[in-house]
Amino acid sequence: MKTKTTKGLVVAGVMSASLAMPMTVQAAVKNVIMMIGDGMGVQQVGLLETYANRAESSPYNGEPTGLAKLAKDGKIVLSRTSPIDTLVVDSACSATQLAIGEPTLSEVIGIDKDGNPVQTVLELAKSQGKATGLISDTRITHATPAAFAAHVAHRSMENEIAEQMLAADVDVLLSGGARHFLPKSVNEKGDWYDRYVKRTKGAFSIKSKRKDDRDLLKEADRAGYQLAYDWKKLRRIEDGKVLGLFANSAMYNGIQWEATKDTPRERTQPTLKEMTMKALDILSQDEDGFFLMVEGGLIDWAGHENDAGTMLHEMLKFDETINYVYEWAAQRNDTLVVVTADHETGSFGFSYNAVEVPDTDFSKPGSAFEGLGYTPQWNFGDLSVLDKLAAQTKSHANINYEFFGLPAEEQTPDRLAALLNEHNAFEVTPEMAESIMETETNEFFKENHSYLSAETVPLINDFKSFYVYGTENRADLIGRVLSEQQHTVWGTGTHTDTPVGVFVYGPRSAKKQFNGIMTHPEVGAALKKIVAKH
Repeated sequence: MKTKTTKGLVVAGVMSASLAMPMTVQAAVKNVIMMIGDGMGVQQVGLLETYANRAESSPYNGEPTGLAKLAKDGKIVLSRTSPIDTLVVDSACSATQLAIGEPTLSEVIGIDKDGNPVQTVLELAKSQGKATGLISDTRITHATPAAFAAHVAHRSMENEIAEQMLAADVDVLLSGGARHFLPKSVNEKGDWYDRYVKRTKGAFSIKSKRKDDRDLLKEADRAGYQLAYDWKKLRRIEDGKVLGLFANSAMYNGIQWEATKDTPRERTQPTLKEMTMKALDILSQDEDGFFLMVEGGLIDWAGHENDAGTMLHEMLKFDETINYVYEWAAQRNDTLVVVTADHETGSFGFSYNAVEVPDTDFSKPGSAFEGLGYTPQWNFGDLSVLDKLAAQTKSHANINYEFFGLPAEEQTPDRLAALLNEHNAFEVTPEMAESIMETETNEFFKENHSYLSAETVPLINDFKSFYVYGTENRADLIGRVLSEQQHTVWGTGTHTDTPVGVFVYGPRSAKKQFNGIMTHPEVGAALKKIVAKH
């Protein structure tokens, strides 16, 4: 990575957006920042904007969200996400289509429809001498970041993806996923294990998913990477190549982020915003510019779990990062920012219902209501729902793990109801809790399948074939029993084919490449065209 000779030129802070340089037609794109909200359909954007603008507990204080700033000062188009041969996309295919600019197949990484590796936009940037970076709050080997720096037949090949990411020589890699870099011998709790407990200083659990004793962290060190396992170490790194792994699997979810984000000296993990700040400080030192992809990946996980409260916090976490990137880019006229999603997850929405339909309100002074009052026909949802969603203190997934980790004799409806009431602002009765605990024979049983091989599964009363993740579906059932009080509806535990937004900010010459209703391969092709041109 070639750097500027004057270190003081590196942007260390953020100016007010009101001091932004004007974007001009002549401005060339030196830097490209792509941000992907995994599972962030227009419904999830709506959740963020409704909470930000209408909830008493909103932290925005009347100011627009980062997404709203991009929308106002940039442009928005829609994009269809489907694979080449089917209706609904997964993250691997979608991110691959964004990365290579071609339509491809479900669950593949960095390859075309015939199985051939295709140069990604990150690899194209690298070939032009630009610095490159990948950030995610999931695992660095997970589907979305993998699609930009690896080429394998299936997204599950995370050990091979880790190897290929190092071979790709990406300058900055920041995420979770240490388990795919650690040698399998750490699982024996011997010398290897002790060595990494000491090196990581207990920042996360030491456990490997590898099938061999390749120590990719040692290989990364030999390849010139500075290794960081906690926020304290990452803060001290100022330049050069960096591999930061801050969790064995995924990093903090949105609720954990909310609880710890203001205590940087007490937590080991950096936030998504802090990882992005550090990456921009390092990558912007390259005189040829950079390509950076930042993923807010846990929006998707909350959607899979039909967990509206956690999903709201994931959107707040991602938007905090978007706002920083917007203000960073607003100081310059050489940076293109593209924010999009790989797909929508959960078929989420607020909806009105027939529960506690309000009585006639005779307090309205207008002449139209004289003698009649105001009588809504349905319960359209009180705004206090927003604050109650924000008040959730543990994700459905973590409640699920905690409860079903108890001894069998303690797994009672009363205990589950108490746990749920402790961590959310909506009432759960023992009868509701009992429905979450019910099971049935798995009618979709498939031997040796990753998720369908269980003989019994949680009881789903409707759309059951769209809830595919075995025992994990208990988290969805929590969302289902809360939905009436939350005014939320969910259509699936998987993805939908809803078109997603593409928010584009930067020089006009680049923005004009994005128009109308596009497809993700077209969005990816536009990005590659911009990088190749500049």
